[in-house]
Amino acid sequence: METGVDTRELSPLVLAYIGDAYFHLYVRTRLLAVTHRIDKLHELGAEIVSAAVQAELYKKIEPRLTDEERAIFRRGRNAKSHAPRVATVAEYHASTGFEALLGELFLTNKTARLDEICEMALIEGGIFDRNF
Repeated sequence: METGVDTRELSPLVLAYIGDAYFHLYVRTRLLAVTHRIDKLHELGAEIVSAAVQAELYKKIEPRLTDEERAIFRRGRNAKSHAPRVATVAEYHASTGFEALLGELFLTNKTARLDEICEMALIEGGIFDRNF
């Protein structure tokens, strides 16, 4: 999808908004390989897309990112925002950085790398090693 948007002109919070939506859909789709029970899909999906888990997932994949990708993460992490009550400030900012990276990749049509990062995060985060 070509958006025609210069992502450098967008707020990192806008990138995170798009990245969050993409990651939700990606996680929900991947969970179908594990279960078809709607209660489990909802429970697992909500857990995985939480700020605390996203912050952990980013830590696991950070060494495999490019310098440019790390810079996008930092831009999102450093954006002024208010953390929700369900996460620490550090977790919330890290998850915002992770989502901003995903949003940037989506809006610049780098879908292969986007999917690679999402899959890498889920695998290295041990998401599918659990008993469902």
